Amino acid sequence: MPERAPLAPGDAVHCEMTKWGEHPHWVYDALWLGSDEHGDWVGVPTGTRFARPGRELTAGSDQVVLVPAPSYGVRPGWLATFHQAGGAVWAGEPSPPEPVAAAPRVATYVDMTTPAQWHGATLRAVDLDLDVVQDVAGTVVVDDEDEFAAHQVELGYPAHVVTAALQSCAWVHAAVVAASAPFDGAHRAWLDRLRELRAELRG
Repeated sequence: MPERAPLAPGDAVHCEMTKWGEHPHWVYDALWLGSDEHGDWVGVPTGTRFARPGRELTAGSDQVVLVPAPSYGVRPGWLATFHQAGGAVWAGEPSPPEPVAAAPRVATYVDMTTPAQWHGATLRAVDLDLDVVQDVAGTVVVDDEDEFAAHQVELGYPAHVVTAALQSCAWVHAAVVAASAPFDGAHRAWLDRLRELRAELRG
C-alpha cells in the first residue's frame, strides 16, 4: 500500500490527476501544510501553474486542498479545493467580475475522484468528472453531469465506480449546502498557514 513520505510544513508535494484508463489530466505542484481531524491539507499559492494536455492555467489566488480522512463521506472519494475569499480563481479573470459577462467567483470546488493516494510526496487520484461547486454567493451546484454520463460509455467506468461516485457526490452536495464539517470554515486556518509559509519562504 503506497504511503505518504514524512513531510514538514512547506515541503514540496506534487499532485497528479488522471482520467479513467490512465489518461493524463491536471498536474500541479503545491506545499504540504499539515493534517488535522479532517485529513491532509496542501497549499496552492497564487501563481501556481496547472497543466493538462492542451491547456495551462495559473492560480489567481491562494487555495488549499483537503485530502479527506476516510471518515468523511463514502467511497470512491473526493478532493476539496477552497479558494481565498475575494480573489480571482485563475490569473487573468476580471476582478471584480463584470456584472453580466463573468461567471460568479468560486469559493469551494470539490472533485469526485477515486480514493486519493500518497506515493511519497506525490498525491494521485483519478478524476470522475462530477464536481460540487459553491460560488461566493453561497449557491451550490453539481457540475459536469453530462461529461460523467459520456465517460461512462467512452472510458468504460465499472458499475460500482459509477454508483460510488454518485453516492460521494450526493454526500458532498448535502455537506456543502449544510455547511457541515469539513465545509464549515475549517479551511480558513489553513489558508492563514499558507500565507504564513509564503512569508517565511520569502524570508
